Amino acid sequence: MSDSPSSNHVLVPVLPLRELCLFPEASLTTLIGTQATLRALEMAARTGGQLLAVQARDGQRDIHALGTLARVREDLALEDGSHRVELDGVERARVVTLLGSDTLVAEVVRLEDGDEGDEWGPAVEALARYLHAHPDLRSFLDQQRRSSRPMAWVNLACQHLPITASARQKLLDSDAAGRCQRIGRGLDALLRKEKGD
Repeated sequence: MSDSPSSNHVLVPVLPLRELCLFPEASLTTLIGTQATLRALEMAARTGGQLLAVQARDGQRDIHALGTLARVREDLALEDGSHRVELDGVERARVVTLLGSDTLVAEVVRLEDGDEGDEWGPAVEALARYLHAHPDLRSFLDQQRRSSRPMAWVNLACQHLPITASARQKLLDSDAAGRCQRIGRGLDALLRKEKGD
């Protein structure tokens, strides 16, 4: 696969995820076991350890147009032939061209996340309120955080909060400011719902 520093385009193997979404600056551990996904993992290992983690819809080729470029942090082969894989999200990317019928390779364009701007403060305040009510989640997110950037908290919240896969994909589709705005509103709505308001 190619990764030219002068270009925003990169060619990478595709790892379709079921009901999961990986965000930049977040990590994800998943089990993979189909021949197609194992071949994608092998390709990534031979070409720098990078792949596109993208939420699948119904079939292997039916994926969302926007996913996250990820580095394979750990790949552990299990006795049953499946692999436990830990991925670190690097940056959002949009599929330009999709190749293959079983194992997929995509040409993607890297997407700037943009500046979270004034939206970051209210999002972090909403996250603090939510984590205050869920100390176990706070402890979990502390263990998952690998980036010192403040936006990492928002991305971790987007990935690990109890929301639907389609809601997660909408968050990933948004730039940083939009993600902050959406997660801030969503967290306050979740708290109100939990409290029965």
